[in-house]
Amino acid sequence: MLKVVKFGGSSMADATQFSKVKQIVLSDPARRVVVVSAAGKRFSDDHKITDLLYLCYAHLKYGVACDSVWQIICDRYTSIRNDLGLKLDIEAELSALREKMDRGITQDELVSRGEYLAARLMADYLGFDFLDAEMWLKFRFDGTIDQEASYEALQHAAEGHKVVIPGFYGTMPNGGIRVLTRGGSDITGALAAAALGADVYENWTDVSGILMADPRIVKDPQPIERITYNELRELSYIGAQVLHEGTIFPVREKNIPLNIRNTNDPDHPGTLIMDEFDDTDSSEQRFITGIAGRKNFTIVTVNKAGLSSTVGMLRRILEVFEKHGVSIEYVPSGIDCVSLVVATDKASACLYSILGELQKEIKPDNIKVNDNIAIVAAVGRKMAYRSGSSGKIFAALGENGINIRMITQGPDELNIIVGVDNKDFAKSIQVLYDSFVR
Repeated sequence: MLKVVKFGGSSMADATQFSKVKQIVLSDPARRVVVVSAAGKRFSDDHKITDLLYLCYAHLKYGVACDSVWQIICDRYTSIRNDLGLKLDIEAELSALREKMDRGITQDELVSRGEYLAARLMADYLGFDFLDAEMWLKFRFDGTIDQEASYEALQHAAEGHKVVIPGFYGTMPNGGIRVLTRGGSDITGALAAAALGADVYENWTDVSGILMADPRIVKDPQPIERITYNELRELSYIGAQVLHEGTIFPVREKNIPLNIRNTNDPDHPGTLIMDEFDDTDSSEQRFITGIAGRKNFTIVTVNKAGLSSTVGMLRRILEVFEKHGVSIEYVPSGIDCVSLVVATDKASACLYSILGELQKEIKPDNIKVNDNIAIVAAVGRKMAYRSGSSGKIFAALGENGINIRMITQGPDELNIIVGVDNKDFAKSIQVLYDSFVR
């Protein structure tokens, strides 16, 4: 068995966290490929190393001294090395980097050094080989990842070895360093798992899996034990803060289970993510996997007699929004009306132009616009096997005085989405959680 394991910034923050990582990795011989982020925050007012490196680059770009910021970075990694009693000559690495900064360095290369230095330290600490991401993670000139070339390179480089890999960056065809978007170490880990055909991809962070609701709204929400990739996509799209979006696709393509775990509570099973689970006969009564939402939407409702029977009418309506570069989030409809749900900040600047063109193109009986709408979604693969799921959700909201402004549900019965007033957003999530989870 092979497990590819990725540790986030909170797991790499100091020597104490390094020690936890080592215990986790060495407790299972299947954990032979380790991907790490740069050192993260040790406490709430602390700084992430990556943020400090971006700040250093900004100083250099505008000719401002960055000595004080640079010293914080040096002190952090030197402290980790000293506290762990390692022999790595981190001073030489830092000195060479500083010289390069003075001569001229790209932003991508500079900010990637947070992961590079963290991986060098972790490899030394674990007794694993250090495998630089630039040796295998290959970008094309257009900035996309060349999966075929990357996979082949990693298979060759990691064969027969226990390795530590820095996340977040790779190389362009000309040899230059290129970084992924923030949170990109998750993607590095997923690509490594897919390349090596791992049996499991473990993503270790500072929470015990994905939570059923936003902890800023619901106090101590329960973690989700099992969730499908489709459910995860739904929750992520509607607003749940879960994984970097690119994390999902490489492992899903290879049908590799993704396990979200907590470095600070390693015995907790966390959240297991797979393509599907055989739980249609489960006796568990809970049919909601997670609850999420976002505020600040606008609903444009077009009313016209015979709208649904007029060929091409919906296409003409959608083309008006497309012309102005406004994406449609949801399209609930009736016989003589259709509603277009759009993000307010994306449509506000051109809304009157859109309304004018709709009047001209469609000649509707009337158009209504509702602002300050929040979208709340209950997501769960088991809803398809529970009769009356929608009714229970609507009843719970109604009994608590929440007015539903819009309803839509996908044909796969994976989610039930309601629109409520912005002022009822947090209350709606709390009501659904209290009604179907607690």
